[in-house]
Parts: sequence; structure tokens; C-alpha cells
Amino acid sequence: MSSLTKHDAVRSAPRLADSIVKQRKTFRYRLYPTAKQAAALDGQLSEACRLYNAALQERRDAYRIKGLSLSYYDQANQLKEIRAAGDLELSNFSCCQEVLRRLDKSFKAFFRRVKEKKGKAGFPRFRPRSRYDSLTFPSYGDGCRLLPTNKLKLQGVGQVKVKLHREVAGEIKTVTVKREAGRWFACFSVECEAAPLPESRESVGVDVGLKAFATLSDGTEIENPRHYRGAQAKLRRAQRKVARRKRGGSNRKKAVRDLQAAHAHVRNQRADFHHKVSRWLICCFGLIAIEDLNVKGLAAGMLAKSVNDAGWSSLIDKLTYKAEEAGRLLIKVDPRGTSQRCTCGASVPKTLSQRWHECLSCGLSAGRDHVSAQEILRRGLRLLGETWPVAACVPNEAVAF
Repeated sequence: MSSLTKHDAVRSAPRLADSIVKQRKTFRYRLYPTAKQAAALDGQLSEACRLYNAALQERRDAYRIKGLSLSYYDQANQLKEIRAAGDLELSNFSCCQEVLRRLDKSFKAFFRRVKEKKGKAGFPRFRPRSRYDSLTFPSYGDGCRLLPTNKLKLQGVGQVKVKLHREVAGEIKTVTVKREAGRWFACFSVECEAAPLPESRESVGVDVGLKAFATLSDGTEIENPRHYRGAQAKLRRAQRKVARRKRGGSNRKKAVRDLQAAHAHVRNQRADFHHKVSRWLICCFGLIAIEDLNVKGLAAGMLAKSVNDAGWSSLIDKLTYKAEEAGRLLIKVDPRGTSQRCTCGASVPKTLSQRWHECLSCGLSAGRDHVSAQEILRRGLRLLGETWPVAACVPNEAVAF
């Protein structure tokens, strides 16, 4: 690749308005069903769960007894007969098909994991009614429709009040009704036009961590909020309350809902924080370089709680789709050795406990994470065929790559 200047690299990034006309988004809104409607929604989820488990049992029996591997179409062709016999009370036919597609997707994922031979493959399991929490209408207008009265009409349930706190932008494709901690939500998957932001010539490297959630190559530090650790006392009390209740009792169900609500609050706090950080980065910078981390591997070590609490994967996912929509360039670089190298190119080995960078070659003295972010940016620019800009603290003769 020919050498480019820093600004040319951003301009050469594909503008979303030119390359991708449409984009899929999901808008989530709170539902307020009446007691009768909530009971109907619970009944629909129970029927969907029963269909899922029956289809799973049929696949298992067919293979164990006759050695046959049933496909989605083999099972979907039986739906009309089952519904005609009155053995399935799930109101919408397309929802029944979606349940079978969900099971088929689980089997395909299982066979893929078997082929890859990465640990335990995890055979699809039966689902209890308490853990089957969503129902999807795969075609908008077929069994579901948003009315001008700010109500969502659902087949088999009726007109449910929905809190439209923002406009549904785009063409609605699918609708998913979800139960979460005793509350109900509607998720609209829409197809909409991308909205590129004004071009930015700024670039940044982002080093995620645990002491600071993220450190930028310009020295900015984003504080780690540690939502889970802050809520641990409340979660511990809620879990203890569940453990002391008798199984199958109404008091235990209430305690479980309280525990689910506590976890949902932490999850929402973390997601809100990630949205704000990713939006700020996308608005300010045209080129963002970040480490391509194996977060799953890091979460299996002794820092598992802190890594999961930070939620780096969620941040990277949000950065990815926001950059796509805004026409920004997000580059994932190899994370190996980013904290063991100076901006001058010299190797500066450090242990995990050493938080300060001291380079004997060029005399650079700075925070470990700050220098790592600069190295991440350098690697990102190098992937574009660029040269590393000369830093004020680094002598010109030291910059040679």
C-alpha cells in the first residue's frame, strides 16, 4: 500500500452514504400491559416454550431411534396439522415458524462448535418456561402493528400501551416482545438510512484497562465506574432472599423478580455508560484504533469479575456499529506487546504491577496506559500504510519504523 498522510487516511475511509444505503437498527420501548394482557403474553411465551421443547424432543428421538437428522422444513411442514388439531395455542403462525428457526439455529451452532473442536460443544437443552422470555413476529403487519394511538396491537393479546419515548426511525421489519424482570418490552428491528457525521481529521488510540476504563493516546483517561462492584451488597442481599424462600412458592417468585431487577439495573447502567463513551469517541474522532482483545480468555482468569464488570466487548460492539453508521474508520490492532514498547520503537519490558513507563533510549517518562494507547494508534496507522506523527516528547531521530 502506498504511504498516506494522516488526514488522507480518514478521507479514504469508505463513506457510509456511498457504500451502504441501508442499516438495521433495534429500538426498544417499554410496554404497559394490563393484568389480563400480561397473563395472555405469559401464555403465549409458555406455548412458544412448549413448542421449542417438543421440537427438540422430536429431533433427539428421530436421531436416537431412526438415525435421522430432522431439518427446520421437516418440522415446519407439520405446523398446520398441529394447529388444526388444537394442540398448539400460539396465536400467530409466523411466530411458530420463528420458534422452530430458533431451535434450528441452536443445532447449527452446536454442529459448528463440534467441527471446530473448541472445548465442550454444548448440545441444545430444554428450556423452562421461566427462562423463555421472548417472542418474535418475523414480519411486521402479520400479527403485530403499531397503531396511531401509541398502542401495539399483538395477535392473541390485544392493544398494548407502549411508551414511545423516541420516534421509530425507519421501516419496521420485525417485532420482538420481551419479558425482563417482570417488565415487558417491545424491540422494533428497523431498516433505515445511514446518517454519516461531518468528516473529522482527528485520530486516536484507545487502551482499555481496569484501573481506568480507557486511556486515549492524547492522555485523556475515562474513569472506570465499576457498576457491578458498587451493586454487590444489594445483589448479595437479593440472592440471599431467593435462597431462603421455598421453591415453587409465590414469595420465591417475587424474590427472583427482585434479583432479576437488580441485575437488570446494573446491566442498563453499564450499557448506558458504553453508549455515551462510544458516541463521544465517534463524534470527536474520524479514525479510532483499538486492541483486538480476546475478552473471553481474559474473563477466564483471576481478574474475571473486573473484566466482566468493565464489559469491553460491549463497548467494541457499540463502537463498531456506530462507526459504520457515522462513516468513521475503526481499526482493531494486534494487542500483543502494546504495553512493552516505547513510541521511539525501543522495547521497554514491564510487569503488570509497573504502571509507569520509563524509556532509557529516548527518555520518555509517562503513564503506562498512555504510552500503550500511543502504540495502539501507531499500529493502526501502520495498517493504513501511514507514518507515525512526531510527538513533542520524542526526538525526531528516534522516530524510525
